Amino acid sequence: MCESSLRAVGWARSLPVSSGVKAAREWARGHLESLGWTESAPETVDAVLLTVSELVTNAHVHAHSAAQLVLTWDKRCLHVSVHDSSADLPSPRSPSTERTSGRGMFLVDALADEWEARPCTDGKTVTACFRPSGRPAG
Repeated sequence: MCESSLRAVGWARSLPVSSGVKAAREWARGHLESLGWTESAPETVDAVLLTVSELVTNAHVHAHSAAQLVLTWDKRCLHVSVHDSSADLPSPRSPSTERTSGRGMFLVDALADEWEARPCTDGKTVTACFRPSGRPAG
């Protein structure tokens, strides 16, 4: 009989509205460094950090909520998840010269290998998946 198990490493941090997005980026960068990505996959690091900025900003600005940031690496994909207390699911909007904001999920859609938003009983969780450049997806 063949057994399959998923091994992953993960980190979690709560970011109250009073904390800055810079703190989220610095925290995430430290964990990406521990995975060796700052050397082996710098383009992916940039994409992950911009996504962290956008998702935490969405939680703070649009949901008026603390952000629960979780990074999980399962050897295939880095899952970047942000939970907030708003039930409103995000969707990418095309850039517009009429609006000065609203491009965050458009960027996430362009940067991540895939992403999804799921409702929860106490809000929602948005998760973006990143496969480091130069590594096979499987």
